[in-house]
Amino acid sequence: MGNSGAMQLSDFDFELPQDRIALRPAEPRDSARLLVVRPGQGLEDHRVRNLPALLRAGDILVVNETRVIPARLKGRRSREGSDIAVEATLHQRVSGASWRAFMRPGKKIRAGDRLAFSDLGATVAEKGRDGEFTLDFDCSGPELDAAIDRVGEMPLPPYIASKRKQDERDRTDYQTVYARREGSVAAPTAGLHFTPELLARLQDAGVGMARVTLHVGAGTFLPVKTEDLAQHRMHAEWGEITPETADQINAARAAGGRVICVGTTSLRLLESAAGLDGVLPAWTGETDIFITPGRPFRIADGLMTNFHLPKSTLFMLVSALSGLEVMKSAYAHAIAEGYRFYSYGDSSLLWRAG
Repeated sequence: MGNSGAMQLSDFDFELPQDRIALRPAEPRDSARLLVVRPGQGLEDHRVRNLPALLRAGDILVVNETRVIPARLKGRRSREGSDIAVEATLHQRVSGASWRAFMRPGKKIRAGDRLAFSDLGATVAEKGRDGEFTLDFDCSGPELDAAIDRVGEMPLPPYIASKRKQDERDRTDYQTVYARREGSVAAPTAGLHFTPELLARLQDAGVGMARVTLHVGAGTFLPVKTEDLAQHRMHAEWGEITPETADQINAARAAGGRVICVGTTSLRLLESAAGLDGVLPAWTGETDIFITPGRPFRIADGLMTNFHLPKSTLFMLVSALSGLEVMKSAYAHAIAEGYRFYSYGDSSLLWRAG
């Protein structure tokens, strides 16, 4: 990279063989592999179940307790005697009865159209840019939640959905064991590796667990289209850090514990909220933080995360934490050693450079 100035998209590219993409999770979940990356000290191959031995008493894991909703709705669009099949992927709630959604085929849908997803009706309220629509459903609140739960499918990432049909197993596979607050359209996948047994062993080892919420939007999967990264805009996602959780994390840090974020969602939320003084306040709102190399980290010491797509905002984030050259060599090692990639793939434990 040298002194060429601004970072370019091509800096974050690497070759990934298609057969490295996991189509199902490891069984049991904590048997997945875990690549430990210590910048300046090299790489170690472990299993997720080794986590209690890799952390210290007093460390704290920060998990995202968002729950994935079955946000993919298949249905029909009707308009003056013409009726076509459509698919909506909900990605952000606007109100009790309204959601923003990506729709296919977007070109054939316009404001005012009536949609029927099985017995759940909706009207297209507006057509935005980039294939985004606002849908007003015929019911709202808990009634709408129940209807979506009944007619929707789990929104598997495109790189899995394109390779196999989704099935009933995905309803549990694509959900963390500690998920509590409904609202995501993509799983915080780093957390998929935890089992109740592993959580109990971590607790016995003196490792704390703090819960935050970030409702993951479909923007997670949107490709970066601009070669100049300064031009890329992230979709906003809603998150919350309660006062109790902020106190818990600040206390752990004050006592010398390290903060390990489980997933890029937890990390982005903490770094969005962090004060310049390095203290974490209670926080609620939307974040569109885009973390690229050169950005300081105020709270996170480590990150547990899966292996990400080339040229993705998530690969940029891990490179910001541990260093671009470090991550390129870590990914080359992972590919050579047969690690499994993406949402259902293996995991890594990355420590902050410097």
